[in-house]
Order: sequence, then C-alpha cells, then structure tokens
Amino acid sequence: MSDTSEKVNLLGLSPAKMEAFFLEIGEKKFRAQQMLKWIHQYGESDFEKMTNMGKALRAKLSEVSEVVLPEVVYEDFSKDGTRKWVMRMPGGSSVETVYIPEKDRGTLCVSSQIGCALDCSFCSTGKQGFNRDLTVAEIIGQLYVAAMSFHKPGERRERRITNVVMMGMGEPLLNFRNVVDAMHLMMDDNAYGLSKRRVTLSTSGVVPMIDRLGDVTDVSLAISLHAPNDELRNELVPLNKKFPLSELIAATNRYLKKLPDKRKATIEYTLIDGVNDEMSHAEELAELMKQVPCKINLIPFNPFPNSGYRRPSNNRVYRFRDYLISQGHVVTIRSTRGDDIDAACGQLVGKVEDRTRRKERYIKAVQLDNDQGGQAV
Repeated sequence: MSDTSEKVNLLGLSPAKMEAFFLEIGEKKFRAQQMLKWIHQYGESDFEKMTNMGKALRAKLSEVSEVVLPEVVYEDFSKDGTRKWVMRMPGGSSVETVYIPEKDRGTLCVSSQIGCALDCSFCSTGKQGFNRDLTVAEIIGQLYVAAMSFHKPGERRERRITNVVMMGMGEPLLNFRNVVDAMHLMMDDNAYGLSKRRVTLSTSGVVPMIDRLGDVTDVSLAISLHAPNDELRNELVPLNKKFPLSELIAATNRYLKKLPDKRKATIEYTLIDGVNDEMSHAEELAELMKQVPCKINLIPFNPFPNSGYRRPSNNRVYRFRDYLISQGHVVTIRSTRGDDIDAACGQLVGKVEDRTRRKERYIKAVQLDNDQGGQAV
C-alpha cells in the first residue's frame, strides 16, 4: 500500500477480505479474527485499545487503515419499544434503520440503498427516488450502531439483536456484492454470529439475482409479492413487467432447492383497502402459493402522506387471513410497530438526494391533485 492510497475502512471488510488485508500488510491471517472481534463484538474503533496486537502492528494499522463509524444524526424511541436511527452518509443523504423488540427476539430492519431504484406504488421509500448503493461499511454499520447502542465501547455485547431483515430502504439484490459481503459479516462467529435462518433478504423479484444469490449464500428468502396476478402486480410492483410471477416463483423454488436444509420462503403481502384485499384476490393468492413452499405474512398498509391508499379494516384483514388458512397455508399478520415514529413497514424515507427526479415528479403530481381537489370543492 502506498502512502498516497486512501486508508481502508476495516468496518466494511468481510471475513475473507479482512484476511486478505492482513496478508497484504505482511501479517498472519489470525489477525483478521482478532480485528473482527474488536470491531463487531467489542465495538472498538481505536487501534491503541486493541491490547492483543503489538505496538508495531497498531502503528502500521493506523498508517494504512481506519474504522469509520456511521454518523447517527437522529434516534427515536416508540412507545412500543421500537427504535429508529437516521444515519447520514457521505454526500449528505441519509438512511433509516429500525429495531423491533419482541418477547423472544429482536429484529433489525436494515437498508441497502439510499432511496430505491424501484418505484412500488405503495412504498414511501420509492417516492424519495434513488441516489446510490450503500457500501458494505454503510450496511453493516447499521447493525453495528444498533448492537452497540445497548453497550459502551469496549464491553462485550449481549445479543439483543437476534434477527436481521434486509427490508429497509432499497432493493438488496440491486446492490448484490455489498449486501452479500455484509450478510457474511452478520453470520460470522467472530462478528455477529447470526444464524443463516435468522438473516433474511427480501426482494421484489430480481430473478437473475435470486439465482445468483443461491450460489453464494444460504440466508432465508422473502418475496415482496403484494398481488396474486400479473395485471395487478404490474401496477403495484413495476418490476413485475420485467420478471412476471411465473418467473419469480420458478426462481424462488430454485433457490429453496439449493439450501442445505428444508426451509420455506416468506411471502410478504401488503393489504391495501379496495386494491388487493378482496376475496377474489385471496382465492387467487391461495392457488398461486400452492406452487412454492411458503409462509404468508400479511401486512396491513401503513399510510403515508398523499399515497392515495388506505389501510383495510381489521375485519377485511382477518377475513383474508382466514380464507388462506382454510386453504392450508401458514399465515401471520404483521403487527404494526413504530408507526408513531414513522418506523413501520413502508414508511422509511430517510433523506435522499434524488438522482432520478422521481421525488420531484411525485411532489408535482400531489400538488396537481390537491389543486384539482380544491377547484372541485
């Protein structure tokens, strides 16, 4: 490494890349395990406090590397125990991360992009437009911040976070390499030690990347479905026009067959009043889901300003669920958590310096609707 090269941010190195880094600077591979533990288990970013590394090595590390932590600009707590962090990224944009505590587990919802390149009609993140992919350090940094928020730096942390879901801002499979490296860190015993069953990647259906994912990892898979037929899904999830349901289901089955154990996909279905929550939709969904081993997670729509959509009544949600169960499906209803701090599913917006101008077009469309509404009254 030359003196003019940028320092390497060790926070974002996967286990394999951490080993390669230490070999490159003339050290043994076992140093990688030590460094992973210092950063991810003890939350230590100061090389001088890494006492099992010699003085010469600590000096060398200071010359060629650093541990750059995310900048937390906002933290909020919901009355139900949900926590939300807003982290500013280089360039000025920010992303949101949410921790949801439950009786037997704590789940962290992690973002993979600043904004989202897709434009699902019911998701507030998509209305913010798209800026860029997050780096590995920026992805794993969200888990770092959440995990260390319960402890002081230098203390070995308890495992408050038992599950991670790549369901925050962005489409994870459109940031493939960085997301895969970050998930490897999540599951490494020298870092966060999460089970492959407890790390879940959620995708809107980037079919070629689902196939590629199965070649490099065996995390759990969730599919953001939200509609039981192509016509409706084309409207709600525009990516469906490129990868229709038949291709998505086939890719999901191929992924599940590659797993070393028997697992089901999680099917996420946001229920929107009068849009996709009719009994005819339940019948179509029940039939469609017979084609793939799955459990269905129903998500009552979480409103955001000017979406044009409404949350269905509890009666409609329960009726939809009960029909699916009657057809032999395993079904859960996701309880709304953190909606008082805008941390519920579909509400993460962050601050996006939009490169697509989608946000600008969305605002103009809303203003036009409001103007027309005012004239009509």
